[in-house]
Amino acid sequence: MKRVAFTEIDLVELAIAVALWTQRRRIEPWIRKAAPHPRLCAAALAIAVILLRLALLPLHPVPTPAGADDFGYLLLGDTFAHGRLANATHPMHKFFETNYVLQEPHYSSIYPPGQGIVLALGSLIFRQPWIGVLLSMALLSSIVYWMLRAWLPPGWALIGGIVCAIDFGPLNAWTNIYWGGAVSAVAGALVFGALPRLACGRDEFAVLLGFGTGLQMISRPYESLFLIAAAAVYAAVKLDRRRLLHAIAYAAAGILPCVVLLAAHNHAVTGRWTTLPYALSRWEYGIPTTFTCQPLPEPHRTLTVEQESYFAGQSAAHGDGESVSRYAARLASRAHYYLFFWPAPLLLALPFFIMLLRRFRWAWMLGVIALFALGCNFYPYFFPQYIAALTGLFVLAAIGAVRRMAQWNRSAAAFVLLLCAAHFIFWYAVHAFGDLHTLETLVPQESDAGINFDDPEGRVAVNAKLAAAPGRQLVLVRYFPNHGYHEWVHNGADIDSERVVWALERSPAENAELQDYFKNRKVWLCEPDAVPPKLIPYPKTAGPFLTVE
Repeated sequence: MKRVAFTEIDLVELAIAVALWTQRRRIEPWIRKAAPHPRLCAAALAIAVILLRLALLPLHPVPTPAGADDFGYLLLGDTFAHGRLANATHPMHKFFETNYVLQEPHYSSIYPPGQGIVLALGSLIFRQPWIGVLLSMALLSSIVYWMLRAWLPPGWALIGGIVCAIDFGPLNAWTNIYWGGAVSAVAGALVFGALPRLACGRDEFAVLLGFGTGLQMISRPYESLFLIAAAAVYAAVKLDRRRLLHAIAYAAAGILPCVVLLAAHNHAVTGRWTTLPYALSRWEYGIPTTFTCQPLPEPHRTLTVEQESYFAGQSAAHGDGESVSRYAARLASRAHYYLFFWPAPLLLALPFFIMLLRRFRWAWMLGVIALFALGCNFYPYFFPQYIAALTGLFVLAAIGAVRRMAQWNRSAAAFVLLLCAAHFIFWYAVHAFGDLHTLETLVPQESDAGINFDDPEGRVAVNAKLAAAPGRQLVLVRYFPNHGYHEWVHNGADIDSERVVWALERSPAENAELQDYFKNRKVWLCEPDAVPPKLIPYPKTAGPFLTVE
């Protein structure tokens, strides 16, 4: 199959940008006319994200959960949707051992509650947790736009909101998985939008500052320390002592509900107010919550094949110590992740950002980004979600650079923005109108492909077969001996009431015990390591790994 070269795609995007350039005299007045109406603009940005993604459903349906992260967060959301912070341990819990899920002292996801609230709202209101993800991404565009209005003139803030909507909208990976970074990104935007308003004498925004910090705390507790430090530096420089004390008091009122929720969730899951479920998972399963210089403890329970694979990988990643050279190499290797937050065409304006650093606010912004980068670098793994709180700052930096570029050459800045629009239009058209052949040919060339299509893991076919079967189902999952880290066992908060229950295959005697517990269910055998994954009625005399060749 011939792959389309990058140069060919670039030429098409350039042609779209030129076409838009011919219409710039119509586009610019629209921006100027809409800019004085912030509520209308914020609503339009959110609605655009929702409608653009829903329009893609024929080719890109509701994402199929895949892997331990998705399943862990979905369990968290389902638990909240049932009105609980944690679930009772199941009597057959040994069959449901899976990564990122605690079975004892309570059955629960190991994650903090932030993203689970979003998923729970989707389930409760729309009966589909992914709708909660979509709404959170739509809210992100509106909140970032609100943030930008505190830093930039209205027209430039609207341009930044549009950039955010197309970069973190329908094609973004966070929109199409269940463990994305929208909650943390919204938290950061609230903080960074409240700070300059607070500096201008609007003390009521200190409450919003506190709430944003708390939202980050219940989303990513470790990184919330960096957000607090960044806000403290800005407030200390911009506020006098009296107003600083007032701001701290107001911020405490905003953060308090989130602190209470986090503590209550900790207690419900672990039995301790200050012990995070993620920290307990380190003790039980050896899942790391520590820095690279600390070796993993031996797990305090027998691990499944999947958990053993994950523990081995984590042990190798953590290594036996830390050094300056190791830390520096890891920091350099993560540079490409930051492109996730900066649309490729706007990199042309990056040199102009350097010209802004003479002012405190821009130098402070660069310091905040550096603080997150250096602080997160102690952990051996990295995903954009870890620094999602910086999303608004990255958009601000990009638009600030383009604005500075416009002071040098207005036409050049306008064309860079149109290139950004052309990039989105091209790839959205590919995903909206391309057939499977087109998608398979072009998507590998997409700079940051993040939207689902087809069924590469075979999960959709397996789920469809189970959905078509009448009545309740029990699926025993048999991993092959060479199984890697690729989770398939997953269940909701109330396992006994699930239409489909997924369980690990164990010894014949234990399997018989499980089947006796789940009477009147059709029993299936799933072999996810087969190519494609195999789902067949469970053989009456099957033993572990009977069908492995």
